[in-house]
Amino acid sequence: MSGARATATPPLGPPRTPACPLPAAADPWSADPYADALRAGRGPLFLRRTDGWLLPLDVERWCAEPDPADLDVLGRCEGAVLDVGCGPGRLVAALGAQGRRALGIDVSEAAVAHTVRRGGRALRASVFDPLPGTGRWDTALLMDGNIGIGGDPAALLDRLARVLTAGGLLIVETVPDPEADERSLVQVTDAHGSPGELFPWARLGTRALLRHARACGWRPEDRWSTPTRTFATLRAAPRAPADTARTGAR
Repeated sequence: MSGARATATPPLGPPRTPACPLPAAADPWSADPYADALRAGRGPLFLRRTDGWLLPLDVERWCAEPDPADLDVLGRCEGAVLDVGCGPGRLVAALGAQGRRALGIDVSEAAVAHTVRRGGRALRASVFDPLPGTGRWDTALLMDGNIGIGGDPAALLDRLARVLTAGGLLIVETVPDPEADERSLVQVTDAHGSPGELFPWARLGTRALLRHARACGWRPEDRWSTPTRTFATLRAAPRAPADTARTGAR
């Protein structure tokens, strides 16, 4: 794509899963309700807060082909792309079909398997784990509300600043309420109330995201919306010489 920098492409290797399962505390999306919904390609599926509030999850859209809003996001990607919380892999597979270098990561074994079946490359891992190509990814994606991963947006933004190359691009899908800035414990549940593990999650609107991003050294670059979805792009700051030396040593 235009604007992509000439950087060393991160080695992706073959699709794989770790030899050892992730700890249960880091593995909430491998709960049966989520895995079952991905296998079926449909919900209903929800994030449930401890106070009973339910957030519907759009499993059908995740399992479908990329929609126009997704394709717009893919057109903005630069160079090698890391899809954080790739789910069933619609974006990773689409990038691969375009001949783009892309890797999805997800803590759900079912999500990784679904991505690989679609022809995408995926790794079962948390964004906070050691990752291939750390410091050399040109673009990272946080789609479908994945800015909420870990329940601490500042920690996630700080981590991604180290995963991306200097000046790398981060594309974030936010919630429609621009001021939303929520943190809570949630669990994945289905229509029958079958619960998964509790885990921390966050919900951010665009204005709240930009406040966190500026505080973490990111440069806001663009924002846009469709009738039902909202997005923003952030540019990573240049690295200090010491950080550049550490990245180059990997």
